[in-house]
Amino acid sequence: MKTLTKLPVTVITGFLGSGKTTLIRHLMQNPGGRRLAVVVNEFGDVGVDGEILKSCAIPDCPAENIMELANGCICCTVADDFIPTIEALMALDPRPDHILIETSGLALPKPLLKAFDWPDIRSKITVDGVIALADAEAVAAGRFAPDVARVDAQRAADDSLDHETPLSEVFEDQISCADIILLTKPDLAGPEGVTKAREIIAAEAPRPLPVVEVAEGAVDPRVILGLEAAAEDDIDARPSHHDDPHDHDHEDFESIVVDLPELDSPEALVRRIEEMAKSQNILRVKGYAAVAGKPMRLLVQAVGARVRHQYDRPWGPGESRQGRVVVIAEHDDIDTARIHTALGAVQEVAE
Repeated sequence: MKTLTKLPVTVITGFLGSGKTTLIRHLMQNPGGRRLAVVVNEFGDVGVDGEILKSCAIPDCPAENIMELANGCICCTVADDFIPTIEALMALDPRPDHILIETSGLALPKPLLKAFDWPDIRSKITVDGVIALADAEAVAAGRFAPDVARVDAQRAADDSLDHETPLSEVFEDQISCADIILLTKPDLAGPEGVTKAREIIAAEAPRPLPVVEVAEGAVDPRVILGLEAAAEDDIDARPSHHDDPHDHDHEDFESIVVDLPELDSPEALVRRIEEMAKSQNILRVKGYAAVAGKPMRLLVQAVGARVRHQYDRPWGPGESRQGRVVVIAEHDDIDTARIHTALGAVQEVAE
């Protein structure tokens, strides 16, 4: 009963493009009687996800309850950014009933859980649960869940083999830390893909975990809010590849921000993103653009070469019709000049 006096926090984690922002938008619109607050931890210099969420704020989750941390991984900036943000949300009047934290797609959830042991907030908040989103199609393809036994056998035979890619380790850490898994985009994976994804997750999970199929973020809030997991007291049961705090960094990934000129059509941008993702191994593109003759802003979300777009809201009075996207890739695959060229953007060159 002790945890009932604390403000519950739900950590929403998952790989790039798994559907975290879509899930939070659904929860904002279907809060189950709760007054919500949201913390968005962006990877990159521009708060695209936070801006998207603020555009759909409602009375139960007004814009002032949505805060962004874009200065780096929240588990690496606890004292400077994370704790003051949580304290600011707790000081709101009226105070939120529940806080949602959307981690960046590259964040490791376990170091974040350790942040909740910070003396200034431990007695006031509790981690109600860790929700991990997994793209069913990607998991079924085996991109983020390799056969550990075969990898171990290969390492035993050849000492020169590298460790698993950072993407695999991030995925496995998110699964290991979770209280429940949301298997997203099941329609794209199909029945066989969903079955395979469930098998892979079960093999990676350190303990039996519930797995729920979710399309377009539509899940009953009773399924994922109110778990009372007190995850901050259960850290040792959530193993990680990065339990050494000095081993946690994001040098393997890099993001750049690209300003886009007004487009002739959405299809032109989609083609550019598809071609860029295939030729340059781009992981994620997200942001918005202006289309000539259209009063609505074009929202763009891409995972690899799979691009989705929709008009999300009108451009505001006096608002600059300036497109802007964040492009994320592994460090060795980032070529700023090529990305600007591929997207049809003009890159400023320093003298």
